[in-house]
Amino acid sequence: MSEFTWPVLDWKFKAIDDSEWLPAQVPGCVHTDLLKNGLIPNPFEGTNEKQLQWIDRKDWEYATEFDLPQELIAHSHSEMVFEGLDTYAEVYLNDTHILSADNMFRTWRIDVKSLLHEKGNRLRIVFRSPIIEGLVKLGANGFGYPASNDDSITGGLEDKKLSVFTRKAPYHFGWDWGPRFVTSGICSNISIQGWSGFRIKDLFIQQEEVTASSARVIAVVEIQSDIEGTGNLTVNTDDGHRWDQQVQLTGGNQTVEMTIEINDPKLWWIRGLGEANLYIFEATVAVEGFEPSQQTVRTGLRSVKLIRKPDAKGTSFYFELNGVPIFAKGANHIPNDSFFTDVTFERYRHEIASAVESNFNMLRVWGGGIYEHNIFYELCDEYGILVWQDFMFACSMYPGDQAFLDNVRAEAEDNIRRLRNHPSIALWCGNNEIDGAWSHYKENAGWGWKQLYSAELREKMWADYEAIFHKMLPKVVADLAPGIDYWPSSPMQEIKNNEDQHATNNSSHGDIHFWAVWHASEPFENYKLNVGRFMSEYGFQSFPEYKTVRTYANDEQMALDSEVMLHHQKNGRGNFLIREYSDKYLKDPRDFVSFLYMSQVLQAEGMKMAIEAHRRNKDYCMGTLYWQMNDCWPVASWSSMDYLGRWKAIQYYARRSFRDVMLSIDQNEDKVEFHVVSDIVKPIMGVLEWGLYDFQGSLLAEGSDPFEVPANSAVKLLELSISDRLSPYDPHETVLIGRLVQEGNVLDSKEHYFSYSKHLKLSAKPSIKVTEVEGTKGSTFIVTSLSLAKQVWLQSEVEGIFSDNFFDLVPGIPKTVQFLKRNGDGAAFTLATPGQLEVTSMIDYVISEEEQELMS
Repeated sequence: MSEFTWPVLDWKFKAIDDSEWLPAQVPGCVHTDLLKNGLIPNPFEGTNEKQLQWIDRKDWEYATEFDLPQELIAHSHSEMVFEGLDTYAEVYLNDTHILSADNMFRTWRIDVKSLLHEKGNRLRIVFRSPIIEGLVKLGANGFGYPASNDDSITGGLEDKKLSVFTRKAPYHFGWDWGPRFVTSGICSNISIQGWSGFRIKDLFIQQEEVTASSARVIAVVEIQSDIEGTGNLTVNTDDGHRWDQQVQLTGGNQTVEMTIEINDPKLWWIRGLGEANLYIFEATVAVEGFEPSQQTVRTGLRSVKLIRKPDAKGTSFYFELNGVPIFAKGANHIPNDSFFTDVTFERYRHEIASAVESNFNMLRVWGGGIYEHNIFYELCDEYGILVWQDFMFACSMYPGDQAFLDNVRAEAEDNIRRLRNHPSIALWCGNNEIDGAWSHYKENAGWGWKQLYSAELREKMWADYEAIFHKMLPKVVADLAPGIDYWPSSPMQEIKNNEDQHATNNSSHGDIHFWAVWHASEPFENYKLNVGRFMSEYGFQSFPEYKTVRTYANDEQMALDSEVMLHHQKNGRGNFLIREYSDKYLKDPRDFVSFLYMSQVLQAEGMKMAIEAHRRNKDYCMGTLYWQMNDCWPVASWSSMDYLGRWKAIQYYARRSFRDVMLSIDQNEDKVEFHVVSDIVKPIMGVLEWGLYDFQGSLLAEGSDPFEVPANSAVKLLELSISDRLSPYDPHETVLIGRLVQEGNVLDSKEHYFSYSKHLKLSAKPSIKVTEVEGTKGSTFIVTSLSLAKQVWLQSEVEGIFSDNFFDLVPGIPKTVQFLKRNGDGAAFTLATPGQLEVTSMIDYVISEEEQELMS
């Protein structure tokens, strides 16, 4: 065997100034190891975060002893591979210093052949405090950098922002949805790789031209060799293709390229457009007299491009997959845990499967977290989810000294090499929000950062910014992942070196982060007025459900302004902002537990308005990624799934509003418009049916119109005048329902109300009835009501999701719902009985009119 890999296991750890060693779990970090050893309380409970800030001020040490098999010792080369060290690490093998690491995102490879023994090897890693290191760097720099989300106050550092100096996950220093836990530890695998003669170091399937009829790719094979001579390179695919090419090995490193053509390839498609077909490519180098070396990668054959072309309204911004323009539907992804090494395969799969169940086709890996683990991208490959991939820079300015630039370049190279075979990767983006936050070419724009510095320093900081995001990173992407587009910063319009470079709330070029709803307290209706070419961020907060809140707060803390509830709200006055919007749109909640439910309904209604406004403007707008999919701890936030993976109301709303064929009803003053949006690549025909009902289910008016919608387009089908067609009915107790019907099947249906939920005259007893469907083993139900029931919430005893939830019930229009259990093994979700089923609706959580009169 030309190669042999041996994992390094069985670790222990301690503080550098302690004498007692304790068992450690690797991969992991100091915080999780302290927790597992019972030395700290649960970091996520109550306000424990504040008590644990001492951890990042200490130096920590990890150590292990190991023996090696003869198979590895016999090789002429032995390389120790560190796939992730967090962050400032000194590594000693058998008392010899072998590595100084300073970047948790890099992979470190060290030749250790001369230091290894068959028995009794000792590996020791000392992690220096990232806080002490940061303070030294800040002092040496002479000035600080803006970093709005660096929670230096909780860290006891006053206004000293240290995150920018250290190449580790920015969110570890705190964010406006996450706690401050500045970790240290071995965050990925450590192994020893032995080889003799020669080896394949890397295999990249570079996709040159991919069409339905032919795929022309280049197998780029990097070889490291001690020998010189003639060999043979063979590339196989799992479907039986084989190509051979003679190679001439030379001593050292060399790259061999083999052009490959596959006729009638099985293309990789996103969810909704086809199968996510994958190929396994295996490269083998064989030389007579030596064991062959092999490398295997899995990829999908596809053509993916970011299309930016001038048009009559500005410049397009959309992704094209295999020649098909894609309307991107999805959300922004953050790390699934403050301690990301705790994220299991099942948790990753639950997130990606939830995205698919919600009709997503894209996730954005946001730049303040981590370059995700391989399994995340493998799941996106398998499920057909495109990935917008940020480099890990967000909401800060960064140093520009040569050492920092060299470190960033190596980080980019490592991660592009690791991820470039994944067909799901659609874009590399330089950073999150820095271009707009600094707004170099527009004096009164931005976040007020540049005004803190002298004119000379401002120019230097901007030049340092350009060196990373306009020069270095695009070159590394072009060199190592040719064919994948690069975008310097999200959001921005385009590189112009003038004020038109920076994005606005209604830019007609580039992408937009629209935050006037929420941060500026603008009404939900303004989502309809600010639609750009690609909406890569926007959002609204809600609380998790009561079961999740109880994991961090006891019943005495169930108040909007309790210490714990304020601590688990990282966006300033966010709790009260939710309440202000709720007061505008919804009825008064009965109590705080009811407010938890109402906050989810509020968030969902706001996001529905935004998503559907974006989709109605398809062709002009070609993407909507809301903020945010998930949480890293249990918290009130913008997420659509809470930390435990429980779907909030918005996840069900997104599932409906992201349907591949969607009906959207929009009211503008006296006009009600019916729009159809289709993301499928063939025309659809059918009938639009509409009916006006009172809340007891009586049909007041109706109509129907045939429709035809071209492939992959959005069309306004019908416009009704409220005064002419829908009067004289009470707007507070009527509902308009539209349905798209095709050959007897309902493609989509939507309700529309003529006043805010706050003013609707809901029955105190809607009499909801749930009937199990025979022969479904308790997995399927028909839900009905005797009067309108708004936002019906089905809660299960078993963890899982429903096929629909937080829906409205109109008398005479039953809803069929299935329950899908969340699984640890096998399929992500399977039909099952939900166990005890609880059914409530909005009226159960609000103060009735009678109660309001008594209170007044």
